[in-house]
Amino acid sequence: MAKSVYTAREAAQALGISLDTLRRWDRDGRIRTRRDSANRRVVSAKEVARLRGDDGAQHSSARNRFAGTVREVKVDGLLAQVEILVTEPVRVVAIVGLKPGSPATAVVKSTSVMVDR
Repeated sequence: MAKSVYTAREAAQALGISLDTLRRWDRDGRIRTRRDSANRRVVSAKEVARLRGDDGAQHSSARNRFAGTVREVKVDGLLAQVEILVTEPVRVVAIVGLKPGSPATAVVKSTSVMVDR
């Protein structure tokens, strides 16, 4: 049976962040948490899904996903250099079809980089 509530540590692991980052996000209002009867942070499964971008859509298999906003596109022939703003600027190379301001996710595998729209 799927969990409906995660401990702070479980939520951090599910999000691929440190426990300290989860606490900082809580203080900054970036994640919605509540406290259990022992005053420990707990995070709902819906909140974890929201932050992971789990919208029910089928995604390609990849461990590293960097969702962000397209900042710049430089076209050279059939390929384009796409800069996606995440926490820090990240550059990926993708086939033309993106515009600045478009939502995008960079998918990084050990041998390739892809951009999902």
